[in-house]
Order: sequence, then C-alpha cells, then structure tokens
Amino acid sequence: MGEAGTLSEDEISRAAPPRKRAMKGPVCVIECLEEIPCDVCAWSCPFEAVIKPDVTTPPDVDYEKCTGCGKCVLACPGLAIFMVELTKEGKARVTLPYEFIPVPEEGQRVKALDRTGRKVFTTEVVRVVRGTDKTLALTVEVPSDLYMDVRGIRP
Repeated sequence: MGEAGTLSEDEISRAAPPRKRAMKGPVCVIECLEEIPCDVCAWSCPFEAVIKPDVTTPPDVDYEKCTGCGKCVLACPGLAIFMVELTKEGKARVTLPYEFIPVPEEGQRVKALDRTGRKVFTTEVVRVVRGTDKTLALTVEVPSDLYMDVRGIRP
C-alpha cells in the first residue's frame, strides 16, 4: 500500500491500461485489490470485459473487449473503477464516480485531486452522467501525465 492506505506505485502501474489502448478511446481502470465477495463490476459489463474467476478474486480487465461504456464505474460500490482516455492533443479525460451534493455542472471549475485528496490541477467538468439508479460519474480533462493520478474532484 502507498501513502495513507492508497495504492503503491507498483499497484498503480499494474492497474494502468496500456497507453496505446487509452489512445483509442475511453477504457476502464480498476483499482480494486479487495478479496471480498463482490462481483458487481463483472455482471454490470455488457461486453464481458471485466474478468473475475470467482466472487472474491479482485477484478481484471480485458482491454480488447472494453468499449469504455462506463457502466462499471457507475456500478462499483467501492468507487474503485475509473475511465481514462488519452487524446492526441496531450490531454486526458478521466471519468470518476461521484457521491456528493450539490452535483457539479458541466463547465464548472473544480479541483482535481489525487488519491490522498491533494489538489493536483484545476480544471472543469466536461461531462456528467447519471446512472439509472441515480449514481453519478463526472468527466474532467487534465494534462495526460496526470491520467493515473487524478481520482477525485472538489468543487
């Protein structure tokens, strides 16, 4: 484990999708290491891209099957799944689960936070998605070198 119970650098590296895949479009990043009985991510994926051999095995991703639909982000009760997309312009779009009110609006300026809650960048919300059960995911745009650092926002 890393600082304050966060992932270590090695765990972060293992969770990162191949850069080439992230350049093709949104792809999920699963930062779940828990060996607990949970498989919501696997059954929420309509493309069978989330791999869980059994209910207590931490999930893995088949990056060739992942379409970046984001259903796993909205379904994960542990807030451990994110979406990333790298652009040709040197930017990254990071989609994060969000559970607070008031809900930021598209275009609203926010602070992008790392895993410990430290501000790493000021940006704006580019997309707000509501799941059918009213769960939320927000997408922010950051410099591409921060795509594996940004894991939260603060309005």
